[in-house]
Amino acid sequence: MNILYTATQIASRVSAMGNAIAEYYRGKELTAIILMNGGICFGADLLRAINIPLQVDSMSVSSYSRHQSTGVLNFRSTLKLDPAGRHLLIIDEVLDSGITLKRVCEQLSQSNAASLRTCVMIEKAISRPDGIEHADWVGFVSPDRYLVGYGLDSDERYRNLPYIATLD
Repeated sequence: MNILYTATQIASRVSAMGNAIAEYYRGKELTAIILMNGGICFGADLLRAINIPLQVDSMSVSSYSRHQSTGVLNFRSTLKLDPAGRHLLIIDEVLDSGITLKRVCEQLSQSNAASLRTCVMIEKAISRPDGIEHADWVGFVSPDRYLVGYGLDSDERYRNLPYIATLD
């Protein structure tokens, strides 16, 4: 394992993102939706860094099995809050193939939300012909490596690491 982003680097970047997001949504009612399980660490830290009133919800989705995207998104839970009329911010840990965020955004775009934006901790520097190309807010752009820590996992292991590392 090689550390790519330290806990200090992550905290600094999350703080800056929280400030930018708060400024963007100032005067609007924000609803943050964390994609579980991966978004839990990043989402919790980011929510505390967004210094405006907001509401929080979550969705459990998955497209990975044994280190690879299956290309099929499995919605394991739905929102508790009605997204209609809300300014939605989708929070996930990584933008890899882009398929997860694309499908989640497609589903939520049918809900008559006031707006829909995305935020990820890691955006891999790859082409995404079948997914969304870029998130609206990005913590770090990383090489195309298998990453763990800070919510990123390998078969549900390593999510609790305070840093992000490559797993070779």
